[in-house]
Amino acid sequence: MASHIGRRKFLATLGGAAAAWPLAAEAQQPGTLRRIGFLFSAIPPAHFGSDGGGRGFTQGMRELGYLEGKDFVVEWRSAEGHYERLTDFAAAIVTGSSPAVRPAQQATTTIPIVMGYSTDPVGNGFVASFAHPGGNTTGLAGSADDSSPKQLELLATIVPRLSRVAFLKNPQSPSSLTVMKSAESAAEKAGLLVVPVEARNPQEIDDAFAALAKQIVAAVMVGTDPMFFVQREQIAQLALRNRLASIFQLREFVAAGGLMSYGESLEEFYRRAASFVDKIFKGAKPGDLPIEQPTRFNLVINRKTADAIGLTVPPQLYIFADEVIE
Repeated sequence: MASHIGRRKFLATLGGAAAAWPLAAEAQQPGTLRRIGFLFSAIPPAHFGSDGGGRGFTQGMRELGYLEGKDFVVEWRSAEGHYERLTDFAAAIVTGSSPAVRPAQQATTTIPIVMGYSTDPVGNGFVASFAHPGGNTTGLAGSADDSSPKQLELLATIVPRLSRVAFLKNPQSPSSLTVMKSAESAAEKAGLLVVPVEARNPQEIDDAFAALAKQIVAAVMVGTDPMFFVQREQIAQLALRNRLASIFQLREFVAAGGLMSYGESLEEFYRRAASFVDKIFKGAKPGDLPIEQPTRFNLVINRKTADAIGLTVPPQLYIFADEVIE
C-alpha cells in the first residue's frame, strides 16, 4: 500500500531533490517532469486527489498552466490518522496539515516544503517569521487561532442564554493548544466557559460526544484537525443527534451537516498552494517567499441543521452569510 511506504523508499521514488524541485537554470528547461510529494495526515488513500486538499491543489496547478502527467506527477502519501507514522515517509514536499510539517522538516533541509495548511507556523517553530520564513519551508497559514472570538460571538447570537461551550480538540495536533488558549481567552472576555474534550480517533469522537451529553453545554466548537476533517460527517451527525449547535473553521464541515463555519475553505487553501510550487519551479527559494494568510473570512450556515435542532437563526445573519446550505 502506498500509504505505508517507508521514508527511504519515498525519497527514492521522488528521485532526489534535483529531479523533484529543479531550481534556477534547471527550472527553465522545457519538458521537465517534476515529481511532487504530497503528505496528508489523515486522508484515506481512496480519496487522494479527489478530497478537498488534493482536488484544490491539482486545480491550482492546471490554472497555472501545468498538466498532470505531462509537466508534473504527484506522489500521494497519508498517515491515515496515525500521526506517529509521519516520520516514516516525511519526504513529502506539499504538506496537508500542521502535524505533517515537523516530520517533513526533520526528513530534509534541502528539498523545499510548501505548507498547504498550517496553524500558527511561527509559534510552532516551523518558520522564523511570516515575512521571511527562512530555511526550506513556506506556504499558507490558517486563522484557527484568530477566529475563535467571532465563532463564540456567532454561537451566542444563535443559542439563547449560552453559558458553556464545548471545545473538541485532538491532543496529538501541534496546533490544538494554541487554538484552545485562544478560545478560552475569547470565552473569558465574553463571560462564557469553555469545556474541553479530546479525541484522537473515531471511537474517541463517539466517547467525547457521549461525555458531552452529561455536561450542561448547548454548543460545540471543533478544532481544526486532519482526523476531524476526515470524520466530519461523524462529528456533524453526533452534534445533530445531541442537539448541539456546532461551529467549525472550514466550510466542508457545514456541507457535511454541521451548523456553521467561520473561516476558510480547505480546497481554496490548496489551490493557492499551487502558486508556491509554481514560484519554486521557476527558481524562487522557499525561505524567501512570505507566508500567506487569509484575506477574508467566510460565514457558512446550514439552514436544514438549524431547523433540525430547533434553533432560530436571525434573518440578518442569513443575509450576512456568504453561503447558506439548504
